[in-house]
Order: sequence, then C-alpha cells, then structure tokens
Amino acid sequence: MSRLKTYLPVWAVVAALAICTSAFAEDAPKKLKGLLITGGCCHDYPHQVKIITEGLSQRLNIEWDVVLTGSGKDIKVPVYENHDWIKPYDVVVHNECYGDVKDVKFVEGIVKAHTETGVPAVVIHCSMHSYRHADTDEWRKLLGVTSRSHESHHPIDVVNLQPDHPVMAGFPELWKRPVAELYKIEKQWPEMKPLAQAYGKDTDKNHSVIWTNQFGKAKVFGTTLGHHNETMLTDEWLGVVSRGTLWTLDLLNDDGTPKDGYAGTGIAKIDLTKPNPDAGKSPKPAK
Repeated sequence: MSRLKTYLPVWAVVAALAICTSAFAEDAPKKLKGLLITGGCCHDYPHQVKIITEGLSQRLNIEWDVVLTGSGKDIKVPVYENHDWIKPYDVVVHNECYGDVKDVKFVEGIVKAHTETGVPAVVIHCSMHSYRHADTDEWRKLLGVTSRSHESHHPIDVVNLQPDHPVMAGFPELWKRPVAELYKIEKQWPEMKPLAQAYGKDTDKNHSVIWTNQFGKAKVFGTTLGHHNETMLTDEWLGVVSRGTLWTLDLLNDDGTPKDGYAGTGIAKIDLTKPNPDAGKSPKPAK
C-alpha cells in the first residue's frame, strides 16, 4: 500500500512563518518608555542623568527622554506646561529640586497628570523638597511624605523594614552609608508604606527613606536617599530604585526579579568621565 505525500508550496510555508513571526513580535514585551525630569539647585544633576538612565537601563528594559534644566530654585519646567505631556510615557522619574516654585495651579497640574492617567511616578531625594513653598498639599500627597528640611551631613544606617517585600529583595538588612543627607519626614500620608528607615541624630528620631505610595490612579515609589553620586552609583541604590520602578508598573515578580521580557542590558560599571548619550534627549510633543 503506497503512502501519499502532501507538499505545501513554498509560498505557503513562507506565509505561515511570517504569520508566526508577526504573532511572536506582537506578544513580545515592548521596551518601556521613561521620562526623567531633573535639574535645580544643590546637586550634580548632569552626572545623575547618566547614573539614573544607564543604571536603570542595565536593570530593566527601558529607554529614556530627559529634561535637564538649569540650577535655579524657582524654575518651572516648560514640559509641564504642555498639554498631555505625560501621555507618551510608561513612567516618570522626578529627580528635581525646585523648592521656590509657588504657583499652585502649576504644581497641581503636575500631580493631576499622574493621578488622572495612572502613569506612575518615581520620586528621588530633592523632589521631596520641590514645591515645598506652594500653598497646596497635592504634590506631597503624590510623594507620600511631607518634608521641608534635612539634617546635617552625617553617617546613617539604613534599616530594611520589609525584607519580604519584592522591592526590598536583595537589599541589606542594614546598609551603612559613611555620609548622607537625611531628610526630615514631617508627615506620612495615608497610603504611604515605609520600606526602610534611618535614624537622625539631629532630630533623635527615625525617618523613612524608602517607601511606596498610591495617590489617585498613580502608583509611586520614593526614596530620599540620593544626595551624593557615590550613593547613587551603588548596586544597592540602583537595585532598589529599579525594583521600585518595576513595582509601580506591576512588572516585578515576588522574588524581586523583572517579569519576562523586562530585564535590562546587564549590570556594568558606570563611567562618569564618558559623554552622556541621554543628556541631550528631550521629549517630543505628545500626539
């Protein structure tokens, strides 16, 4: 008894492969799009652009637009004035220091962009002191904390309060910093969840230094650590900020690893002496 063999024409095989390839491409995770807002007084923001963008890209699958402004305390970042400025982004990292901006409508507009769209915020160090003189609590509600001043520079011990939380996976139980600028936390807002704290010798009390928050539709990760480049360059700092970023996006596994497709390029040394390719990138107008 003979067996019949059926052969598909070449065009059919090519078409089938194309369909499979297309379907796989559609299922594959897309690179995340992040916006870093940075600048203002008192910090080395040009180098911190490189630390944040390179350090996070090594740990999660993300590309960046960067807004880097001047060194004044009263700068109103122009991008915030644009309608739907937040629309192109999956997450916004705030590493800004504009303490003397008092325009309530302007400040509340920044917050509204997050709370109404649900685009998460990652807030770092002097962002907590930005807009501190504006007569509104909306920015502080987004941050999750109220802080208007810091202690003198001195060594601190960062205590991991939630070692089982995925954001704190791999973070030391006790992380000693030889020098730090500890922010005084005056108030923790209702949805803020402390993840780590440090004792302040000037105030004789503990202050939260790492936390999560929820305000409106927006998930928020925050840390007051980050005054010194030496702190930000550590794997501890970059690791927890990266995990916090993934947490805001619901892309963090319970063990602290990125969900499939969202791992970064791999950890490598960040050389601050080399040109920063991200420093010149700026947002395109939202469509």
